[in-house]
Amino acid sequence: MPIPGSGLAKGLAVTLRTMTKRSHTAQYPEVQPELPPRSRGVIGLFEENCTVCMLCARECPDWCIYIDSHKETVPAAAPGGRERSRNVLDRFAIDFSLCMYCGICIEVCPFDALFWSPEFEYAETDIHELTHERDKLREWMWTVPAPPALDPAAEEPKEIAAARKAVEKAEAAAAAAQAAAAAADAAPGTGPGAPGPGSGTPDTPAGGPA
Repeated sequence: MPIPGSGLAKGLAVTLRTMTKRSHTAQYPEVQPELPPRSRGVIGLFEENCTVCMLCARECPDWCIYIDSHKETVPAAAPGGRERSRNVLDRFAIDFSLCMYCGICIEVCPFDALFWSPEFEYAETDIHELTHERDKLREWMWTVPAPPALDPAAEEPKEIAAARKAVEKAEAAAAAAQAAAAAADAAPGTGPGAPGPGSGTPDTPAGGPA
């Protein structure tokens, strides 16, 4: 059977322990908080990777992404080739007054054009100003934290492997060219000090015997 008043005594004990602890006050905004690396602040746009596939706008449950584009004709890369058409991004805007930060647009983007940024200071006095265009989304891209390092036992990404093989191939070709040049210089009669065509021997003047 509990002792009468024990609950009150426990509550007062918690209060006394809290009163004796030093309070930790965050000096915001002079001191910025240390946010977790996966904080969902705003969405940054890496415009160079966007192909205007419209997948993010179609999958957004709030329909808060607005994209406008037009088509341009790209001339043939080689004579006799066919011209191509590509989409050119004119507008990419996100209405953060409607966004619920679900991250679906970032997950479905097949070309890694959208990223989470830890920026959270974008309050406005007018709700209409919460629709941010691609210039502002581009600025937030530079605050996106670097991705975590891969596991040492993980498979090397295909892009990095292809770039590394291309560099190794170029270095091997340069080394082979240098070796061939060195071998040509070391060959008899082809070095820098070797006598040229028509030059005489040490005992014979140039041009042969008179």
